[in-house]
Amino acid sequence: MDLSLLFPLLILLLFIPIFLSGRRQRRQMAETQALQQSLENGDVVVTTSGLRGTVIDASYEDTVDLEIADGVVTTWLRAAIREKVTHHDPVEEPTVIDSSPAPVAPADPTPDASPSLDKAPSLEKDDSANGSSRN
Repeated sequence: MDLSLLFPLLILLLFIPIFLSGRRQRRQMAETQALQQSLENGDVVVTTSGLRGTVIDASYEDTVDLEIADGVVTTWLRAAIREKVTHHDPVEEPTVIDSSPAPVAPADPTPDASPSLDKAPSLEKDDSANGSSRN
């Protein structure tokens, strides 16, 4: 094989993955921009910082107003919206099966001797700057 063909083939093999990944990245960017432009009032979205909110006002060209809690509305750039949250059917709560109560051990009528408090560390504060307890 001629070595003069090896160098162009090597360059071609290196640039094919770069070209394909660039196409995929452009496609993802176009999808994200289409999502950001299609926002409507009532959509639940997640921002790039992970904040979840409901779109209240999407009438501005570059910004949207999100309600992040009851009565708390913040303004975000459209570019900060990462995805729409799709609503799923609510999950049914698991049912609890009633069972007989666990048996209780009988109470001991003669309690053991109470533990001595003589060996407990003193919790009085000293006059040091950090306020640690004196032992």
